[in-house]
Amino acid sequence: MKKALYLFGLLLCHCLLAQEAKENLKGLDDEINKILNDYKAVGLSVAIVKNDKIIYTKGYGYRDYENKLPVTPNTVFCIGSNTKAFTSALIGMLNDEKKLSLQAKPSRYIPGLTFSTDRMNTLITIEDLLEHRSGLGSIDGTYIFFPAAKRIDLMQRLPFVKENGEPKNSWKYSNFGYLMLGTIAEQLNGKSWDDLIREKILNPLRMNNSNTSIEEMVKQKDFSYPYGLYQNTIEKVLFQKPDNDKPGAAVNSSAADMGNWIRLWLNSGSFENKQLISKEYTKNAISAKIVIDGTPPVKSDQKNYLFAHGYGWFTQIFKGHYKVWHAGAVSGFNSSVFLFPAEKFGVVVLVNQQNSDLSSTIANMISIRMLGLDDNKPYAYEKEQYDIIKPDKDMNIVINEKKRPTHDLDSYCGEYTNKGYGTFKISRSGNNLFVTFPGFKFILIHKQYDLFSSKLTEDVPQQMNPDFDFNFNLDNKGNVSEVVMDMHGGITFKKVN
Repeated sequence: MKKALYLFGLLLCHCLLAQEAKENLKGLDDEINKILNDYKAVGLSVAIVKNDKIIYTKGYGYRDYENKLPVTPNTVFCIGSNTKAFTSALIGMLNDEKKLSLQAKPSRYIPGLTFSTDRMNTLITIEDLLEHRSGLGSIDGTYIFFPAAKRIDLMQRLPFVKENGEPKNSWKYSNFGYLMLGTIAEQLNGKSWDDLIREKILNPLRMNNSNTSIEEMVKQKDFSYPYGLYQNTIEKVLFQKPDNDKPGAAVNSSAADMGNWIRLWLNSGSFENKQLISKEYTKNAISAKIVIDGTPPVKSDQKNYLFAHGYGWFTQIFKGHYKVWHAGAVSGFNSSVFLFPAEKFGVVVLVNQQNSDLSSTIANMISIRMLGLDDNKPYAYEKEQYDIIKPDKDMNIVINEKKRPTHDLDSYCGEYTNKGYGTFKISRSGNNLFVTFPGFKFILIHKQYDLFSSKLTEDVPQQMNPDFDFNFNLDNKGNVSEVVMDMHGGITFKKVN
């Protein structure tokens, strides 16, 4: 009798929760479509998880705007930096298998690895890489402008790359840190990061539409093209193709597949009664391991405060609820994944518009509804949106006659190199100077004296913003001897010929 009453109570509880979720989602389609139109976006896909079940998943708008092909729950989008939690999961699995220690130095698993300072060599651990407190910070230019043949080859540059923050005692978001974590996973398993993601995560979670390369993505029947806005007009942009940086940005997935990913994290690393990641690691991963902004709220109704980071996840207090999240943005796409562990609720929003905060707007709106905080009113939001970057194909160099260069244009031509980055070439064509990197070519526009700035001459993926200053320096004989590129606080490249 007691057992029957218990089962009846449990069934009643589930029915009430289902009814509550249904009520919270009433009118959701209309609100999403209204926001989608307000952003002039092409398409998006949503999945909502509650109590270990995907209770809602749907596509809106188009995955192919030109041919008016609709987004579905299985449409594959690039998820950008939401990839970092996948790499974190790999490290967690290695930690569970006792193949590595989070307190060990990266050099234990990457032979010959050294950083630019003794302090970094002494202090930095794998846990620091996970938490973005290694001090490396943003050194993306070293692999974006100067890609290596193999990911591990980039490690040879680290002795010549200066730190951007205090090791251990500062928080500096670092894509390179996750690139290193992916390299460690490869070294310990003898397999590529791509293979490990597929074998250890995508396959066990039945994320059958997900992959780690644009080439594989576009072979599928149901994938999205990347888009953006320019002067209020929708335009298709180029795919971004992660290579060296795959461990931080390369996963492509659908809302339906990401629903299973959310279930894994809300269920303490377990998926359908199989423990893929230990409870201890998942708890630490979604904990506030390092505080980014611990400033207390100034108003009783302040929506967000206490920002922190764990292992591949951000944390914060959101309207009084503990929220775990990450966002991702690559050329033509943005994504948001929100987890509310105490409420066993999560949401993912995938969008094919990179130049806006649309995914977080939709995710916030759904979160407020699911938490019962919307007061039956439409979600109020401030739209963040900007134009895509486009080249000026008719751009020609214009000399500032009042502050002319100290030398003729030929004197600036030649090869320039830095051991922490690589080599680029400056050449002249007619009255124009061009800077050529291994994969990109930009025009140099004169600003004043020996200061130039780089600008686009052709379409590139939207994450590639070439707007850098190039300040040429002279040696004691008056010859052009080096140039300081305004990247990562200023990187000096020596002229070699």
